[in-house]
Amino acid sequence: MQNKFKKVKEALKEAIISGQYLIGAKLPTETELMAQYDVSRYTIRRAVGDLEEEHFINRIQGGGMFVQDWHREWTNDADSKVIGIITTHIADYIFPSIISGIDRVLSEKGYSILISNTHNDHEKERKSLINMLDNKVAGLIIEPTQSALKNPNMDLYHEIQDDQIPTLFINASYPELDFPVITNDDLEAEKEMVNYLFELGHEAILGIFQVGDLQGVHRMNGFIQAYQQQPAIAYKSNLIMYQSGDSFEKVLKRVADYLQGSEVPTAIVCYNDQLAIRVIDFLKSKGLKVPADISVVGFDDYQMSRYISPSLTTLNHNKTKMGEDAGQMVLDMIQDKPVESILYQPPLIKRNSAGKVK
Repeated sequence: MQNKFKKVKEALKEAIISGQYLIGAKLPTETELMAQYDVSRYTIRRAVGDLEEEHFINRIQGGGMFVQDWHREWTNDADSKVIGIITTHIADYIFPSIISGIDRVLSEKGYSILISNTHNDHEKERKSLINMLDNKVAGLIIEPTQSALKNPNMDLYHEIQDDQIPTLFINASYPELDFPVITNDDLEAEKEMVNYLFELGHEAILGIFQVGDLQGVHRMNGFIQAYQQQPAIAYKSNLIMYQSGDSFEKVLKRVADYLQGSEVPTAIVCYNDQLAIRVIDFLKSKGLKVPADISVVGFDDYQMSRYISPSLTTLNHNKTKMGEDAGQMVLDMIQDKPVESILYQPPLIKRNSAGKVK
């Protein structure tokens, strides 16, 4: 019975926190919940009773059960020495360097970090935010989740804003919020990359961009704007757009379609180095040589990009500096010092994966 009671309680609590049942919404009846979870009335009443004590549910005699305004008093603890970090990923790609930079600055000032990742999923972002707020962190450093899409967690972000919890964004931001942000000039950087390919003689270029995040949207717009400045060849451009949940295999299948078409691209511009490395492997598997047959470029200067063969032409994402600047900025915000958003200009790194058109 104990296990069943906990299972029902946590399931209902999760449904409320995730927004499945909004504040003020009427919950299913006891009978409906009994059928839904296949448990006794006693189990439902015990689970609901606990949630009522925790101020998630309000029962009205003869009226039913309703979701309370369960948001806590989430003002940050002035004595806390913990900074919350929420990123879309933690252990791979560019994120260890960013987190290391943050930790280096904060640890020197006696702060520790509490890390959470969202896997670029809004439900996981919501859980991460609530966990950070429940821990009353002194400040927050957040990489937005699917920043180009409508975010269902704005209620929590507005609460963070109202409670004046020191918060900043990295890599992207949510347009609805005015928190400071540290990011790259993705649009201008990608435009520079495409112009470099034009200088090498490329006209038919395929761009592949993840459009669920603002970084990808800005990079795609840089690609488009570069072609708009070359109207004589603009018709030769092609785009593949994908979401973060799409598999590499799905993206590569669409690349294969372009390779079999009448206008085969001479260069491929990738959303990031992680994708570019996969594209190069895919092209090699098709018997194509990079860059002799087709050039491939990336973005971020991922550590592995200089060691693969051929080494990858890319744009530098100063990951460690971003982390250090983020750490210093959140400390300044905690001390009520004025801060301003930072926009980096990523330099072009010319390596061996891009060559002249033969």
